[in-house]
Amino acid sequence: MTTPVAEPVESITEFRARVRAFFTSLPDVLAQVPGTVQRGKAYRRALCDAGLAGISYPTPLGGAGLSSDYETAFREESLGLLPGEDALFGLGLGMVVPTLRDHASGEIQQRFIPPALRGDEIWCQLYSEPGAGSDLAGLTTRAIRDGDEWVITGQKVWTSQAHIADFGILLARTDFDVPKHSGITMFALPMDQPGVTVRPLVQMTGAAEFNEVFLDEARVPADWVVGDVNGGWGLAVALLGHERTTLGRGQLTDDENKSKAGRSPLPFNGLVARAAEHDLLGDAVVRDDLAVAYTGERLVPWGTSRRLHPSVGKLWRTIQGRHCAQTAHLIGGAEAMAWEPDDADADYWAYHVLNCRGMSLGGGTDEIQKNTLGERVLGLPREPGPDRNTPFSDLPRN
Repeated sequence: MTTPVAEPVESITEFRARVRAFFTSLPDVLAQVPGTVQRGKAYRRALCDAGLAGISYPTPLGGAGLSSDYETAFREESLGLLPGEDALFGLGLGMVVPTLRDHASGEIQQRFIPPALRGDEIWCQLYSEPGAGSDLAGLTTRAIRDGDEWVITGQKVWTSQAHIADFGILLARTDFDVPKHSGITMFALPMDQPGVTVRPLVQMTGAAEFNEVFLDEARVPADWVVGDVNGGWGLAVALLGHERTTLGRGQLTDDENKSKAGRSPLPFNGLVARAAEHDLLGDAVVRDDLAVAYTGERLVPWGTSRRLHPSVGKLWRTIQGRHCAQTAHLIGGAEAMAWEPDDADADYWAYHVLNCRGMSLGGGTDEIQKNTLGERVLGLPREPGPDRNTPFSDLPRN
């Protein structure tokens, strides 16, 4: 759906002032709202009512109809001010909604984009399976047409937010007799139905950020196919591109926005303050590491430029994240791994040190990003795929 961008009714300067005023008043709006999900939805409603949701999306889809310059201004003004609950909508707004905007029918856009922008519906991503992670096209979740519905059977794993999601963007195989990339279809799956079972995966930290999802004849309306039947692989790649852009662009954390810890590299200013606390600003090794961190922090926006492939920003941010975490460990020593019970901020540093490796895996490993850049940016030859044209049903599987 293409709609002309509306003529701006306020200057960028006036818009920035309105964004600051919104976040100044936001704590009062959320103060009496109980529960993380409820606060998150209240935040999105307030954002929408203020004309600050979907800033560059057309007004028929619930957006503000402004140019991307206003989107950039919002990101800059909201740095450090976003509530922790904003993360609940990152997957839906950063990955699913852009994919629907670019590739879905007008009916699907109208059904799903406005409530997503308003925060009425939360999304999860039903991609990975126990036997299909990096080789996502090897997925075996099956979709069979049954009258006005599709019947879905299979298992997904490592699914963030599945326990709170209203919908999942699902990849399922609709044709086993064509090559594996050709028989995949994308669906909008309602999560609240008898055929969907969500089970949390408890991590060694005690947290359960991920889930496994069992689909036992779950049902999807026939007209909730995104794109074409058997045409889902191209959409899957497009969505992953939006994911890598989102991960690459992830806002730099600061002392007022620790809720984003682990999703972005440690901020340079925070590393400098930490080094000063330990009287290490004169240490040659620390100064060299801080110089690299400073350079990296300023290259991140370049890496997420619209002119560059999404894998550039994602890869650079994970490299930067590892370097900053290692620098924090060098500065803090044992304090980066163990701390006194009354030190409320110490786990902030430990989380970064422990989590930085995980960020090299989420959204596609560093090796996948390098392969993608080699083939699609540098034009290097693809690795040989002797089974590229073999029907999926003929491929050996575990």
